[in-house]
Amino acid sequence: MSHANLINNYFNPNSVYTEEDFRRRFRMRCHVFERLLRDVQQINPYFQHKLDRAGRPGFSPHQKVSVALRMMTYGSPADSMDETHGTSESTCLDTFQQFCDTIVQVHKDKYLREPN
Repeated sequence: MSHANLINNYFNPNSVYTEEDFRRRFRMRCHVFERLLRDVQQINPYFQHKLDRAGRPGFSPHQKVSVALRMMTYGSPADSMDETHGTSESTCLDTFQQFCDTIVQVHKDKYLREPN
């Protein structure tokens, strides 16, 4: 249900919130979010939508990237994500670590340089 709300609120053509609302809440444009999502999905299988151990659908890639970006953008603690995204503290921390490692792996050659 959390995934459906996220998609309906931000990513559908007739979404609840506007592009400006998205930019204010995520601190980036929607196309940048989609690009980050696509990049991490291509490199890291953790960001693929799959079933959990109970056979139910796990967290979607949109949810995982949203959690990681929200923690990074606002400095939100991992345990606060349970209320808004329905993810446990350990899942949030794992997602954040996977996201950061993947982004560094994908973009290090272009954006990261040795200090001078």
